[in-house]
Amino acid sequence: MKLADLLDQHPYRLVRGTLEIEITAPVTADTRSVERGSLFVAVAGRRHDGHALLQEAFDKGAVAALVTDAESRAPEGMTVVRVPDTLAAASHVAARQQGEPGRSMVVVSITGTNGKTSVAAMLESILSSLSPAPVGVIGTGGTRVDLKPLPLSVSTPTTPQAIELQAILRAMADRQVGTLVMEASSLALFQHRVDHAFTDIGVFTNLSPDHLDDHGSMDAYRQAKMLLFSGLAGLAVANADDPVSAEIHTLMPGRVTSFGIEQDADYRATDIQISPAGTTFTLHHRGREYRAKVPVPARFAVSNALAAIAVCGLLGYELDRVLPALEALGQIPGRMQTLRLPNGTTVVIDYAHSPDSLEKVLDTLRELAGDGRLITVFGCGGDRDPGKRAPMGVIAGRLSDHVIITSDNPRTEDPESILDAIERGLSTTDATYDRLPDRREAIARALGAARPGDTALIAGKGNEDYQIIGDRTTPFQDIAVVRELSAEPIG
Repeated sequence: MKLADLLDQHPYRLVRGTLEIEITAPVTADTRSVERGSLFVAVAGRRHDGHALLQEAFDKGAVAALVTDAESRAPEGMTVVRVPDTLAAASHVAARQQGEPGRSMVVVSITGTNGKTSVAAMLESILSSLSPAPVGVIGTGGTRVDLKPLPLSVSTPTTPQAIELQAILRAMADRQVGTLVMEASSLALFQHRVDHAFTDIGVFTNLSPDHLDDHGSMDAYRQAKMLLFSGLAGLAVANADDPVSAEIHTLMPGRVTSFGIEQDADYRATDIQISPAGTTFTLHHRGREYRAKVPVPARFAVSNALAAIAVCGLLGYELDRVLPALEALGQIPGRMQTLRLPNGTTVVIDYAHSPDSLEKVLDTLRELAGDGRLITVFGCGGDRDPGKRAPMGVIAGRLSDHVIITSDNPRTEDPESILDAIERGLSTTDATYDRLPDRREAIARALGAARPGDTALIAGKGNEDYQIIGDRTTPFQDIAVVRELSAEPIG
């Protein structure tokens, strides 16, 4: 495909060379994947600025580059095009090169602080039982088609980078995917990764403080989420219980379907009853009542279920088919995932890694624990949002009987300094606590301390199968460690 065709309908200025040059290899922003005939997109990242790598890209075979500045650093013989934003341009040219695969399927993009993965899993489960066409999923839980992993590597944990995303969409289109359910993180929206996914339905779950190191303020964080509803999505499903939903109604008048528990909504839940087996509720829709159940023991699971139900309604599925499919939902890996150990202890693995999500999970478990003790194991990620550490310590201490603070993904930060910050909040509560930087040792301590009837929450990493310490990424999965430790004596 010619460079001119890739850039069609996108703003640009030719600096040097010709737009008639043929791009015969995949578009890339990573010099490690440059091939002869590539178009190299110079993106400024956290660690590297692609503008400093133009010579390397050229030496490896890139014939053209998209830049925002520093054209003089491009070697002679390389076609150079200046664009206003290389992140936005990457999304455009990658989609063009892949044939705009998002147009061939119904795309549901989910954004919000909490609940994205759970809503995606619920939709995947429901639609896989109802849809005649394959269902695709892209998100923190991995990339799948018809419940089977799609073996494509990604460099970001929730929403793939724009070029990676378009390759995945192409693979899904080739597999005849009818509906794609995708998590859209705030950073992905801000970085234009989903600009050309051609979202049909945008879903908003909620907004609470998180990722402030990336966005700088809650206002900027909110604005990033709202990008999905500012021209990217055709229809919206929004949480009426969150004040931000009013803004979505303003942005998309007449195109918003609401769900809620506290507020009146198109899909509303009342009479919520939580038990270890799940949560039942009465669903109100268009003047009728339906008895419904989601097999997750949490009030917030009802909100997630309502979002999934509302999407299914927009897709044309009747409630008498959707609700039984919802009730048949299996455990969502890393989201209130529950194990009952032989000694009578209940262990819950959950991704809760923000103050709001940790509080909601602990509130639920506090209610379910009854007379048993609640033991919480958690940490906070390094190189990320240090302002949430002390508040999470306060929340854990207030709602738990015993807390073990440990490492999450400390990355390049000193694990002990992260624990210091958490302890500043935790020490103001009445909870007893231990401080064990080694996560495996912390989990072992929790299991060893738990008695029959107690509940141990292991929070923060969910279904992640790795741990990042320094510059090393090593295999580590909370549930695997629990299973290994519970199969041997725990002292």
